[in-house]
Amino acid sequence: MLAHEGESVAGVLVIIVLACVLVFAFVCHVSDERAGGAGGAAARDEGKEQAMPRGLPRELTEIPDDYLRSADSQGQLVDLYYDTYESFSYDSRSQPLRKHAVVYLPAGYSGDQRYNVVYLMHGGWSNEDAYLGTPDSPSRFKNVLDNAMARGDVQPMIVVCPTYNNTSGDDSGDYALALRLTDNYHNELVSDLMPAVEGTYSTYAEDVTPDGLMASRDHRAFMGFSMGSVCTWHTFQHCLDYFRYFLPSSGDLTTDGSEMAQMVCDQGHAPDDFFIYAMSGTNDFARTGFKQQIESMAAVDDGTFRRVSENSDGNLYYLEQKGGTHDGQYATEYFYNGMRWLWHETGGQESADDDAQTLYTLDSTVAEVEADPAF
Repeated sequence: MLAHEGESVAGVLVIIVLACVLVFAFVCHVSDERAGGAGGAAARDEGKEQAMPRGLPRELTEIPDDYLRSADSQGQLVDLYYDTYESFSYDSRSQPLRKHAVVYLPAGYSGDQRYNVVYLMHGGWSNEDAYLGTPDSPSRFKNVLDNAMARGDVQPMIVVCPTYNNTSGDDSGDYALALRLTDNYHNELVSDLMPAVEGTYSTYAEDVTPDGLMASRDHRAFMGFSMGSVCTWHTFQHCLDYFRYFLPSSGDLTTDGSEMAQMVCDQGHAPDDFFIYAMSGTNDFARTGFKQQIESMAAVDDGTFRRVSENSDGNLYYLEQKGGTHDGQYATEYFYNGMRWLWHETGGQESADDDAQTLYTLDSTVAEVEADPAF
């Protein structure tokens, strides 16, 4: 008799606890409505609008001012020298070259941990020092990476800044020559630079054979601005076996979407094998041609390119920064936004479901109620 009475009392207590939680949630909900009125509802609607497939943001984010300052936890820039060959005679390997890349290693880098890798290409009239600087003279963008990774805004990753300059550091200043060099760059990239980087540092490549590099393609991205964007498109054209993610900004290759689709077909890949996150600025002189390329790709009716929208997933996403011009400030802003998203479940953004309230029923358990922060 006493046992049954104890069970009844316990059951009543559970119901009372559940009822209290439900009343508490209801009161908070009503209070928020009264305090915020239409504004409170608008704020919630705005939060819901942030939800995009793949955790992609609805708009580009400016680099926080405090990210430009030196961070307490700092990554390291290192010089990497590697052997390759002159670009236009590459197949004959008749003219060896010794080239240089700047490599960023995140704070706390350890050979016991695997890291994703971003290959970041400079634009015209420039070189491998353009974005991160040098070990002796780091740039402010290096501070951005340090701060963003320290705060969890960007996943710890290795960033490699190489150059498509060939026999002269001035090659990128010749527009016609730069176009040809970016088209050829994939030879050096796959055969020489990637093995040098990923054979030296700890990445997801089990080894640096072609098979080892291809097997780890999900952990590799290529990005660039202006002529670096052109190089990104050429990397997409030639290196889908080795890269999953491509982040071009303000530099187009062609306005023929069918030509871009044929590149995918020629390499034996499918729409689910890659993702393109493209960015530009509304006041950028390269925006018109760049946007035309994105739109022509999205218009291809064979399904090769599927544009991401609020209601559908895809493999092609394009954002513009209002007022963005064709300069280094916006270039690094696009890189920052791209890195926020890469290999990051929500791209540094809060999930739209983070603030969702848990609903309890009479079937809920005491443990579930006790685990709720509101309890």
